Amino acid sequence: MENNREYVTLKRTSSGQGVSVSITPDTSMHMLSQQEVEKLRETSEGGLHELFRSSALAVLTSGNDTDDTKAFFARYADFDIALEQRDRGVKLELINAPASAFVDGKIIQGIKEHLFSVLRDIIYVHNEIQHNKKIDLTTSNGITNAIFHILRNAEIIQSVEDPHLVVCWGGHSISEVEYRYTKEVGHQLGLRSMDICTGCGPGAMKGPMKGATIAHAKQRIKNGRYLGVTEPGIITAEAPNPIVNELVIMPDIEKRLEAFVRVGHGFIVFPGGAGTLEEILYLLGVLLHPDNNEIPFPLIFTGPKGSASYFDAIDTFIKQTLGPHAAQRYQIIIDDPQRGADEMTTGIQRVREFRKRTHDAFYFNWHLTIDHEFQKPFEPTHESMAQLNLHADQPIHMLAANLRRAFSGIVAGHVKPQVLNAIEKNGPFAIHGDSTIMKLMDKLLQSFINQHRMKIDQQNFKPCYEIIA
Repeated sequence: MENNREYVTLKRTSSGQGVSVSITPDTSMHMLSQQEVEKLRETSEGGLHELFRSSALAVLTSGNDTDDTKAFFARYADFDIALEQRDRGVKLELINAPASAFVDGKIIQGIKEHLFSVLRDIIYVHNEIQHNKKIDLTTSNGITNAIFHILRNAEIIQSVEDPHLVVCWGGHSISEVEYRYTKEVGHQLGLRSMDICTGCGPGAMKGPMKGATIAHAKQRIKNGRYLGVTEPGIITAEAPNPIVNELVIMPDIEKRLEAFVRVGHGFIVFPGGAGTLEEILYLLGVLLHPDNNEIPFPLIFTGPKGSASYFDAIDTFIKQTLGPHAAQRYQIIIDDPQRGADEMTTGIQRVREFRKRTHDAFYFNWHLTIDHEFQKPFEPTHESMAQLNLHADQPIHMLAANLRRAFSGIVAGHVKPQVLNAIEKNGPFAIHGDSTIMKLMDKLLQSFINQHRMKIDQQNFKPCYEIIA
């Protein structure tokens, strides 16, 4: 990094003290063409500037304690970011950046790395994925290959001797007891040399990483991986936590979910809200595909003693919608972090043996079949939410796909600015389906609301949906 002290200026802004600064990447970065630079500057609908600006702002406010995206953007309305092409490479110009991203006149190193990860992924996805005639995003294989290329370009794909990446899912709005529990599970996993992958935000995404860092230090593991996988629509509500040392921004929620299941070797689910249930339904829908019956895939639901009723409700919902076969794909462990880590270690050993036997890669699960319905991007609108097929007379994995879309729309309706605006204008989403399924959904969602799992700012929470039997 060039001497940042020469570039930093502090000035008062509408959001408090802002920082204007020029920064350069520490490591070599491909030169950008003038066309790429212009695309990042362009503010029209086809430009990338707003996507770049919002993602960069999320990174700069790492550790923020709000998921109110409209208030978030209003608070930093005077922030902007510009790109400058120099002979020696790219330089980022931050204008009125949040002062919390700087210490002693220098940008925090982890935040700086995440900024250039954002730049890297936005440019690569635009040029090499979305506008590459060799990549067919209308086919299942084409989408999987695109995901592989994005992850490889971000250097997430690494040749490993043994599988040891555990994906941890759970809510950003959890209790202090649940947060401490996630840390202890992460600690137990780290002691067993496991690396952690999460959605990169706060709460149940931060806890396991924090616990693992301490365990890795005890084991003198200096190259521990704390992988965060996000996407542009969710990053502002779940900004990367400070422990993430590898960050990748996928183009949409479906590719984000597939990235998790392709690179992860085992999965642990902590308590959460609608977003966590979306992840559970996605994974169970994939595992319920007949082609995946014999594939070992360790999946554990776990939480402290006080979370037992939460998992009872999840378990009941799954059994009564997807059937008992779906429940056979996971185990529930309550208040026992050590047992959870031991079971995960045993499960990942089975994954290792299976992949060796089938000659599948340790670093990317090519063998897993993911139906195209789980890969097609779903845009939650009033029309698309009302038209979801939430009836029992369809293959179980397809019901899981549509239930996943319903919960995805509910998440979007609470955090994504464009969807929030549509709901303010047209009222809540109307979700229709079988009477039994609708009653189960309504009961489960109401329990999330009662337990303050839907949003951090629960006082101002207003459901974005209406369940209609």
